[in-house]
Amino acid sequence: MINEGDKIRLITGEIARIAEVLKADAAYIAEIFKKEGGVTVDQINHRDIESVFIETEQPLAKVLL
Repeated sequence: MINEGDKIRLITGEIARIAEVLKADAAYIAEIFKKEGGVTVDQINHRDIESVFIETEQPLAKVLL
């Protein structure tokens, strides 16, 4: 299931972030980071999505004072 805020890769190769779920597993509003630069907001369908990024937290080294 794709949720609001998820980072995805479209079948075009572009990276996007889901801004709104219009219909679960069917339609979304996404902020798309264009290959040529800039960002566009557009409606996409589930079939337009190639993959979903899974993020993990990496702690920074502690600074000793």
